[in-house]
Amino acid sequence: MIYLLLSVLSSSVIFVIFKLFERFKINTLQAIIFNYFFAFSAGMFVDAQPLDPLKVLSEAWFLGTFILGFMFISVFYLAALTTQKSGLSVVSVATKMSVAIPVLFGIILYNESTGWIKVTGIILALVAVYLTSIKKKEGIKIKKRNLIFPLLVFFGSGIIDTTLKFLETSYVAEADVALFSSTIFAIAGTIGVFILLFQKLRGNLNFSFKNVIGGVALGIPNFGSIYFLVLALRTEGMESSTIFPINNVAIVMISTFLGILLFKERMLPKNWIGILLAVASIILIATSEEWM
Repeated sequence: MIYLLLSVLSSSVIFVIFKLFERFKINTLQAIIFNYFFAFSAGMFVDAQPLDPLKVLSEAWFLGTFILGFMFISVFYLAALTTQKSGLSVVSVATKMSVAIPVLFGIILYNESTGWIKVTGIILALVAVYLTSIKKKEGIKIKKRNLIFPLLVFFGSGIIDTTLKFLETSYVAEADVALFSSTIFAIAGTIGVFILLFQKLRGNLNFSFKNVIGGVALGIPNFGSIYFLVLALRTEGMESSTIFPINNVAIVMISTFLGILLFKERMLPKNWIGILLAVASIILIATSEEWM
């Protein structure tokens, strides 16, 4: 459970940093790209073995990390488009509701438990994510022509979590967890550099050193969020259909409280209902195996 808690805390810190980006006018895309390299460096610091590029290229999981690196950048870009066209609440819901994809994957492919208590907890978690994420009284409204963007964010986020679970289970050795996580960030960062170069060629690149500082601040918790999640998935007796819902709903819950404490965000009654359902869902999912 300690690895799951550390992953949740790391992801919640990311939320705070993104909020500070707004305050200090940091370019989010540039900071995200720089962050990947600092996350890679954090992984190399944690990894006990010397970096051997030829060894990385020969690993069975390398193709998977390439796909994940591409997905990281793509989903981020799609999330940015969705925010612009439909609002931040839509992105939050699409990202966190995507937990349904790896949960179904774990149940179908790995025959993970599906007791009624666990299923009830997962359903409550999805409802909690929705209610907690809606920050406007009118709720979520998406124009039909923009529906494709949150759908792509939903499936993209779900595919990332599912691929992590598959690679961790099938190919990643325990000694390679840090190297595996770092490689994903290195590939994402490399793709990001090409994006910046393309912007430079088009004359759209406005560089500021504070964006690098933003990348430094984001890099360590970003590495932690993936590294500790992979370690949690490797924990004996912990099923992915248990880990992913708890991880997602706990991130939403803690991030909401941090928003209240640090940024004086206002809560609607349905947000508080969402928090209560989040607590209930975590209890049900975490204790479901004891009732089987």
